[in-house]
Order: sequence, then structure tokens, then C-alpha cells
Amino acid sequence: MSLEHALEVVRQASLPPRSRGVIALLEENCTVCMLCARECPDWCVHIESHQEVVPAPQHGGRPRTRNVLDRFAIDFGLCMYCGICIEVCPFDALFWAPQYEYAAASTDGLVHEREQLRAWMWAVPVPPPLAAGAEPPAEVVAAVRAERPGQP
Repeated sequence: MSLEHALEVVRQASLPPRSRGVIALLEENCTVCMLCARECPDWCVHIESHQEVVPAPQHGGRPRTRNVLDRFAIDFGLCMYCGICIEVCPFDALFWAPQYEYAAASTDGLVHEREQLRAWMWAVPVPPPLAAGAEPPAEVVAAVRAERPGQP
């Protein structure tokens, strides 16, 4: 069996749903809270940010500051794929993506920056539907109530 044939067999193998591969980043949801970096047992998540002043939304209001993401990188040479960073993210910015072809010639090539982590978002599977008869999530109920005030 040649290496090419073995790789083709792996590519065509059906993976279990929600299988782990690489960690994908949805930048829009990241608030730079640093929970993922602090909780990572391998210290493989690298985040850099700065603060920007946001003008007050109304005249006479106070300007606010917000964190802006400058760098988000994961060193997959150090990562042990435990998923703690994904579990602790309170804003659903990190997801498992079933991608396995990201080998590199050196360990430096295993550090993936936010552009690559963002590119893997296309492979993140859609979550399974709720079981028949299950109650909708609280945030969905709250959003529906906000759209229709005064109605149950």
C-alpha cells in the first residue's frame, strides 16, 4: 500500500459526528477575555490584544473601552487536544473542526494564526437538532419574547 493510497483511505473514511480535529476560531464572538489561554494546561493558546475607546452612544454618556483582538494563535505542537479551551469559552468563539491534514515540516509550522483558525470554521459541523419534544434553549425563548413584546 502506497502512502498516497493510505492518505486517500483516511480522507474517505467517515468520521464520527462531532469528532475532534483542530480548533477553529469565530473571531466575531471573541471578546479577548483570555479564559481559553488561562485554562489551557499546555499554554498553547497565544492571545495579544489592545484596548480601544468607544465613544458614548448618547450625548453626555461615558466613553467605554473594549478589547480588540490583535493575535490569536494555537501551537498544535504543544496542544494535547483536551478541549478545555472550547468548553470554557463563554461566547462560543472556539469550535472543533474535523480537519486532520495540517502537518508541517517543522514545529514552527504547527503554530496556526487566527487567519488559519478562521479558515477552518467552514468545516465545523452544524449542531444536531434538539430531540423531539425538547424545550428550546432559554436564549431562543428570550429572543422570541423580545421580538414579540406583550405576547406569551
